[in-house]
Amino acid sequence: MNRVLLTVTLSVVFSLATTSSCSRQADEPPQPEQQAQPQTVEQAAAPAPVDPATVGDAGQALALGNQLLENNKTEEAIQMFLRAVELNPDLADAYFQLGIAYALIEKERRDAALADGSAAAAVEEEPADNSKGKKKASSKQEEQLTESERAFKKAVDAYQRIIDKNPDDHVAYFNLGRAYNKLNEDEDAAKALKQAVKLNPEDAEYQIELGAILIKLAQYREAIPPLKKALELDPENSKALGLLEDAQAGRSRLDYARKEAEKNSNSNSSAKTGDDSDKGEGTNETRDKEQNEAAPKAPSNTKQDQKSANRPN
Repeated sequence: MNRVLLTVTLSVVFSLATTSSCSRQADEPPQPEQQAQPQTVEQAAAPAPVDPATVGDAGQALALGNQLLENNKTEEAIQMFLRAVELNPDLADAYFQLGIAYALIEKERRDAALADGSAAAAVEEEPADNSKGKKKASSKQEEQLTESERAFKKAVDAYQRIIDKNPDDHVAYFNLGRAYNKLNEDEDAAKALKQAVKLNPEDAEYQIELGAILIKLAQYREAIPPLKKALELDPENSKALGLLEDAQAGRSRLDYARKEAEKNSNSNSSAKTGDDSDKGEGTNETRDKEQNEAAPKAPSNTKQDQKSANRPN
């Protein structure tokens, strides 16, 4: 009888323990590692990978390349820009963006070279050879261009073709100026940007780019008006404000240097005039002395006077 009672008691205790364990498991929240991790903003915004070969429209390829570039997928962006210019060799914006992407890669290589302590402190870029069937550059200067420089030069040519067809295209002039600026052809950049501003003076971005290139050329006084105009159009534009301060400071330095140069010039002129005056006085004295010595002396009248005095009346 006691054995039966003991067996029943153990069964009841085991049943209660099992029920309690299951209840705790049901009430406990899932473990952190079991929860799905939310996507980051970058992951959510990043476009799904697209094979450039499957894109059949140049404008679409350019747009996809811009998205990839914004998401720091520079290598993939380059391939998409190359697809864009393959589909449309006159697509100037694609060449420009291609230059931007190549420039980022080249900077990364230079930074890596500096970090590694390379003697050259810069990586020699291989000439770009992205188009099939085209002749390689023959001139030494062309062969020494980086990939970004080649892309910007093609952008210049493409924008120029647009302008040739429509001389009033202010957007083409603006982008032409930007492309020249990337090539450090500053005079041509200023010329193109001035034309863009002339055609569309109410664009603050145009005015800012013109002011920036004029500062780069150390034409500080000329840079002030477009930057002031930019602030009239966009009073909160911090870039325009900073550039205006730079232009005004540059103008002040030039004015100060000019005044100092004039002061030194006047001082030197005064000193030279004084020296010439002293030298002239000495010369006059010497000349007078020489003339006196060379002049014939008048005969003495003493004997004649004596003779006159002794002459009988």
